[in-house]
Amino acid sequence: MLDIALDAVRRGTRRLKTQAVQQVIAQGDRDATTDLDHIIEREILAFLAERTPGIDRFGEESGGNPTTPRRWVLDPVDGTLNLVHGLPLYGVSLALTDGIRPLLGVISLPVLDRTYWAAPGIGAWRDGNLIEPSTVTGLPEAMIAIGDYGTGDDAPERNAVAIALHAVLAPLAGKVRMLGSAAVDLALVADGTLDASITLGNRDWDMAAGVAIARAAGAAVTDTDGSPHDSKSLTTIATAPGLTGAVADILTTATTGTVYASGRRAASC
Repeated sequence: MLDIALDAVRRGTRRLKTQAVQQVIAQGDRDATTDLDHIIEREILAFLAERTPGIDRFGEESGGNPTTPRRWVLDPVDGTLNLVHGLPLYGVSLALTDGIRPLLGVISLPVLDRTYWAAPGIGAWRDGNLIEPSTVTGLPEAMIAIGDYGTGDDAPERNAVAIALHAVLAPLAGKVRMLGSAAVDLALVADGTLDASITLGNRDWDMAAGVAIARAAGAAVTDTDGSPHDSKSLTTIATAPGLTGAVADILTTATTGTVYASGRRAASC
């Protein structure tokens, strides 16, 4: 299955390296997709249907109606607006999940020429080299990524919490970044480039592959309340092992009195 996932993601990577966006399509509140997102998704899902006909498939652009918990989950371009604006932090993200947790994940970051993957029992890898999270233990030395500000109906509360996180981290953390791609954030926590990633959301196509890779590398991946991350988590918190407690304290301070305080969710965010 990992070999199939790697082959599938290579197809999307080739498209991103050789084909330019021709059309940007507005999508909801301050969001967009492109013709290239749809082209890559169709190609990868068709390949997966051919190679694994018994496994359901779900794509960010086309959706899906899984009949079994086990399914492929694809984000054909995670960081679409980065791609549109020429910011080189975007990639293809593919996971195989059991409906609750990812079983394996592959992320390709074409402009950085990096491919990350992980599966049970083999650890996490970047371009053929085993990776692991950083050994940082103190916030003053830490580089921490925070996910994008929200759009849509839940944006006011989500953005208030994001602003509170920035306010708490500003005097404590070494550096705070907003990179615009969950796949990038999680892959960079897995290989120790980032020391932590905080995302106030959890959609399988955004998170599943990165969660599999970060967890296999040795990072802690949790919900706001510190419980192990899964498909019902409200947030996606990935940290180097030595920072887990400090980041949990930051989250407690920033989320008190909000829906994010207790973690968990009843439906997709």
